[in-house]
Amino acid sequence: MRNTAIRTLEAMAKKNKGIYLITGDLGFSVVEGFQKSFPQRFINAGIAEQNMIGVAAGLALSGKKPFVYSIVPFVTMRCFEQIRNDVCYQNVDVKLIGVGAGFSYGTLGSTHHAIEDISIMRSLPNMTVVCPGDPKEAEAVIRESVKHRGPLYIRLGKGGEVSVHKSESLKNFKFGKGIVLKKEGEITIISTGSMLAMACKVSENLGRKGIRSGLISMHTIKPIDSALLIDFAKKTKMFVTIEEHNIIGGLGSAVSDVICENDLNTRLLKCGIPDAYPKKIGTADYMRRQVGLDAETITTKVMNFIGRKPRTATKEIQVIR
Repeated sequence: MRNTAIRTLEAMAKKNKGIYLITGDLGFSVVEGFQKSFPQRFINAGIAEQNMIGVAAGLALSGKKPFVYSIVPFVTMRCFEQIRNDVCYQNVDVKLIGVGAGFSYGTLGSTHHAIEDISIMRSLPNMTVVCPGDPKEAEAVIRESVKHRGPLYIRLGKGGEVSVHKSESLKNFKFGKGIVLKKEGEITIISTGSMLAMACKVSENLGRKGIRSGLISMHTIKPIDSALLIDFAKKTKMFVTIEEHNIIGGLGSAVSDVICENDLNTRLLKCGIPDAYPKKIGTADYMRRQVGLDAETITTKVMNFIGRKPRTATKEIQVIR
């Protein structure tokens, strides 16, 4: 996703001279094309993320359209105060691109894991939060972000994500409007970000067990597509949210808000990362299996939740409750 996003931004920058790209001394092998094409509009702020946000806010106040690129914890948590005061409070046109969603940087440990960022960013007034699910969504997000006015956080995977969408499914792409990949069934699976391919596998697994499932790619967490959720709640028994984020404050919490605020008669199963820092470190796939974010564990958890066999009690299932 990150390569697609930066290539798309470079293409957009050829048409829009206000686009700037700022990085905190990283992104190499990804940002060189933009740097070569627009050396006067590329800024390496060094390992000074707080200053990087101030520079971006200043550019935005000068009528430019800056994009800030860094690893998720460094572009959200390290400079949270500057994002709050310089970007959101001022409501300026700054776009934050965070790479490495969830356990993408698995072997680098908790300092590089991105498991709290959606919660943090969606709590900020004026901030829009978007988590594309595959490279095609990432391209659509960047194109839409150039038209968007105001603070925006874009959460990307690290690389190697599988393309799920067909081009026609993104023709009417808009922030705040979920994408229906499968029409409603007995349950509705709602995925965001890097879990989209995993959600497709879960849906296929359930189908083989005789359970039809709708599937929504909820790329925008804030503002979430309440109208779509309300419509699906009329036709389905339960929602299942799948996210590579802390179970608190992310997609599941946003969907829960919609259910409660609209008095929807729909059960909710939240599948995400438990509210704890991992005790084991490994590759991204290894980390996901440790917390039960693999297709088999999620499938079993869904079946248990709706009262279908098998009721296999595994360590992974117990972890993500």
